[in-house]
Amino acid sequence: MLDADLAELYQVTTKRLNEAVGRNANRFPEDFMFQLTADENESLRSQFATSNAARGGRRYLPYAFTEHGVAMLSSVLNSDRAVQMSIVIIRAFVRLRQVLAGNAEFGRRLEQVDARLQRHGAVIGVLVDEIKKLKQPPASPKRRIGFVSEAKRTDITREPAWLEQRQIRKNRRPLT
Repeated sequence: MLDADLAELYQVTTKRLNEAVGRNANRFPEDFMFQLTADENESLRSQFATSNAARGGRRYLPYAFTEHGVAMLSSVLNSDRAVQMSIVIIRAFVRLRQVLAGNAEFGRRLEQVDARLQRHGAVIGVLVDEIKKLKQPPASPKRRIGFVSEAKRTDITREPAWLEQRQIRKNRRPLT
């Protein structure tokens, strides 16, 4: 959380909050509190449409507090309001962590379902291709099985092998 937001919750000015933090700097290591970079601050300013420094806005980069930094603030500010607000904020952080853990499980299960759907989609794609192949008419007409009359024989371009052999036998000359 940003220092200005915490100051509003604790009902103190941002200047007084930062002064208290400065006097107790040894209680706020980097994993409890850090100062935003100029790029991060510019990104926040464009998102929240805050005023710029030339027109009376903030003249320094804001501080961001982690869950542990918020807990430490209650001891630094030393007021009943600070203690009450720290409890509320810590509970909000705990709830947020629970929601994120639930979302992580949900994300993992969603990935499993997605992988399963991709496998099924590939199988369905193969089945659709095979069905399309079956729907297409054969490339060449198949020769009918059975007796073929002389009238229909003119339609067939090639005579069956048994018929060719029979004609060859008829054309043979008897041995003398």
